[in-house]
Order: sequence, then C-alpha cells, then structure tokens
Amino acid sequence: MIERRGRASLRSRAVAGGVRGVVRPRLARLAARPLDDRALRRVAAIDRLAGRAGTPRGVSCEPVRFDGFGAEWVHGRGVGRDRSRAILYLHGGGWVCCGLNTHRRMVAWFGAAAGVPALSVDYRMFPAVPFEREVEDCVAAYRWLLESRDPADIVIMGDSAGGHLTFATALRARAEGLPLPAALVGLSPALDLDLTAKLAHENVRLDPSAPAELFQRLVDAFAGHLDTSDPDISPVRADLTGLPPTLLTAGSTELLFSDSAEMARRLADAGVPVTFDVWDRQIHVFQMFGPLLPESRASIRDIGRFVRRALSAAPR
Repeated sequence: MIERRGRASLRSRAVAGGVRGVVRPRLARLAARPLDDRALRRVAAIDRLAGRAGTPRGVSCEPVRFDGFGAEWVHGRGVGRDRSRAILYLHGGGWVCCGLNTHRRMVAWFGAAAGVPALSVDYRMFPAVPFEREVEDCVAAYRWLLESRDPADIVIMGDSAGGHLTFATALRARAEGLPLPAALVGLSPALDLDLTAKLAHENVRLDPSAPAELFQRLVDAFAGHLDTSDPDISPVRADLTGLPPTLLTAGSTELLFSDSAEMARRLADAGVPVTFDVWDRQIHVFQMFGPLLPESRASIRDIGRFVRRALSAAPR
C-alpha cells in the first residue's frame, strides 16, 4: 500500500533550500576528493563530535558491550524500564560514519512514539571491517535480544545504510534459522547497490543534496569487489517471502526513493504486508528534524503507531 503524504510545508521547503545551498556544495567537494584513509577518518569523527551534545533531556541511556562492538539502551521520554519489548535500531551514515551519538536523539523520539526502549547498535563499519561483514554485528545484537524475549516483541528499524542493514539482518537471521521479528521499518533505506536504476531516475537532479556522485564513490570504494546483484549485497533482490509486516518511508524527490518503491513492489508480490509512506519533497531521513518540522513530527508519530500495532498483533 502506497500512501502519499500531503504537500511539503513552507518550513520543510526552507530546509530543502538550505540543504541545496549549504550541504550540496560540501558533498560535491567531498566527492571530488580521494576517498582514502584520511577522508574516512575525518567522516568517522562525526559521531565523536556529536557526542559533545550529551544525552537529551528526559532521555536515559545504558551502554551494552558485545564482543568487538558496542550498543546502548535508549529510553525516550515517558518510556519506562520494561525492556520486554524493544526496537533494534541500526543507524545510517553510508556504512562508514555516524553512530550512537549522532542518532541518539532520533532513536529516543522513535522509542517515545512507540512506548518502548530501543537497543541502538554501534556496529563496526568499513574500513574497520569489510562492508559485507557489517551485518554480522547487527545479527549478533538481534540474537542477544532473542535470548530473553519473544521475536514477536522485537521490531528492527534503521535509516539509510541502517535501512539496508535492517533488511540484511532479517534475511541473514532467516538464513541462520532464527525466528523473524514482529516487523521491519526502513527510513529512506539504501537497498540496491547496483546503482543503475537510481542514476537513471529523475531524482538524481531533484534531490536537494545531489548526493549521486558521492554515493557512487562510496559504493565503488567498499563494494567494488562485490557482485551488487547478489541478494546478500542488495536486499531488494532477495527472496522476500515470509518477511514480517514492513513500513517504508521516503521523500518523493530523494535519490533513494526508487529503492523503497521497488522494495515495496517486491514485498507486495511476495505476499508481505507493506506500507510505503511517500512524503512530498522531503529530504533524506527528514525525521531527524523531530519537532521542528510538521512532516517529521507526523512521520515519527506514524512510525510509533506502526510499531505499537506490530508488537500487539504479532503471533507468539
């Protein structure tokens, strides 16, 4: 089911204009530079810098240590200590940057809207591990949650690269014989690393940030040695039969819109209940603006409602 959500507000159009004027030239300069170790170290520092902001007021966090990587429990405003139901959150950042600090505030908003805590995973990224191994930490975190809760009490969610890992985790879990979660949520997920369809789409010129060149450079760097038609690399190409109910969101003009559109079509063909919320002219992962934009407020509220329904309806 495709739901087209209203017309872009004046405030969100102003944000898109700011992205076009400020972010777009910076991404263009980044795409023009060598994507070497120095550049990767610089973008990896984003999460460390974000950590200076501290924990948002009304939010509580508790670190969790895994073998080789970390995570944290995030309890948004009004979310109690009960962790019997949970969101497993996988952050975005192009598979090379961001982490717990950059996403803590947004993860807290999602948890508050759903009324459950979230386990946010600081999975290892390229170049610390090969791209194709990033999913292993995500599956390890999911397996850990399953040790003390029913799979029907877990929803896996992620944005952008984390949206890719959301589906990759579910598919890997299925391949390893693990039970599947109650639902999946992908926010502007990157699901097809064969970029042919994206680069031919009109959104290449409509996306305010014009990220196509940088995105291609990233994919060439960490997946150039891989077969991008392999379902393990591009989840949209996998056998999707039996996946749990899914919610996808994307802006109508962003580069990754076509990935969600194709995934929604393939999920429906596979008999998976799917809703695809298309938000008029919203930027990539616009939910990051939280209460500042009417569209992000509404989307967070809708995602919370979807998670609540999924956790209540899933068979145990």
